[in-house]
Amino acid sequence: MKRMNETILVTGGAGFIGSNFILGWMRAGASSPTSAGVNGAAAVVNGAVAVVNLDLLTYAGNAANLAALEGDERYTFVRGDICDAELVGSLLRKYEPKTIVHFAAESHVDRSIVSPEGFVRTNVMGTFTLLEQARVYWSGLGDEDRAAFRFLHVSTDEVYGTLGPDDPAFSEETAYAPNSPYAASKAGSDHLARAYFHTFKLPVVTTNCSNNYGPFQFPEKLIPLMILNALEGKPLPVYGDGKNVRDWLFVEDHCAAIRAVLEKGRPGETYNIGGNSERANIDVVTAICDIVDEMRPRAGAAPRRGLITYVQDRPGHDRRYAIDARKIANELGWKPAEAFESGLRKTVRWYLENGDWVESVRTGAYRDWIAKNYAERAQL
Repeated sequence: MKRMNETILVTGGAGFIGSNFILGWMRAGASSPTSAGVNGAAAVVNGAVAVVNLDLLTYAGNAANLAALEGDERYTFVRGDICDAELVGSLLRKYEPKTIVHFAAESHVDRSIVSPEGFVRTNVMGTFTLLEQARVYWSGLGDEDRAAFRFLHVSTDEVYGTLGPDDPAFSEETAYAPNSPYAASKAGSDHLARAYFHTFKLPVVTTNCSNNYGPFQFPEKLIPLMILNALEGKPLPVYGDGKNVRDWLFVEDHCAAIRAVLEKGRPGETYNIGGNSERANIDVVTAICDIVDEMRPRAGAAPRRGLITYVQDRPGHDRRYAIDARKIANELGWKPAEAFESGLRKTVRWYLENGDWVESVRTGAYRDWIAKNYAERAQL
């Protein structure tokens, strides 16, 4: 009979949220008094649970996000594809993890509109591959280990569709109504995760989060794009009238919520994770302009708000998202610790102080994408 150890397997751990999660996990020193698995795979090293990071390092994955862990015996990086069933199965057999935390996903709505196929492959087929290989691995564990095992599937509020200005926030009971290829592919992965719990009893827990922001976010997303364009005096392209509303969640709060779900969440359940910070896009952009003006003033230059340029809206642009996070607060005791204003200031400062990281991710592919996406949108 196989025995598992305390190792966690993280997919997509070189991406924005995944890398923040791994760094936070290491800082938290999550540990358990266990020994190595039967094959000698590291379980607890120097008092902290070992992490295996499986990431393909596509355009948004950056191993440099985890440079602080170089030489750390607790951390193992494996470059590979979650759609590769043989690889996933071999990692489960080798490291015998107690937990899988599944971040890996194609996540940019605009890219899903231009090229949906990759989103279906990664988000649907990749999640299926992980679930199926996890089921095979989990089925071979003893009763005690089977009960302790967790597969945490990280998803998005976009699966719920859009809200009107006075509609109640999305709850865990809200019907799915995805409006973009990205959202539809994530909805499909959520349904697979649910099915593997109900059909096979695999201990799956799903989280649906609101818009994240913070360090290490790829510069095509709204907040880092606006910070960097404002810093460089470039136009700040805002879709439509700029009044689309999002609930903003500081990435470190999101990671703390995931740790709470791993510790106390119930298999088969869904937990919505939100920041209690609804903001219209235009208000986020003007706040960024003001913070950049304060932190990097330009002598004699006009305020950066003057760089705002309204451009043609993207197809199927959801008007409003909002998360009702009462379930995770009541059941698990989690609430966001960071106010949006303080989190945004921390984020702006991080990008201003980490120019080397910014340049390292600004590959030709990234520049070509930004040029294509915004050049094709007429100014309003």
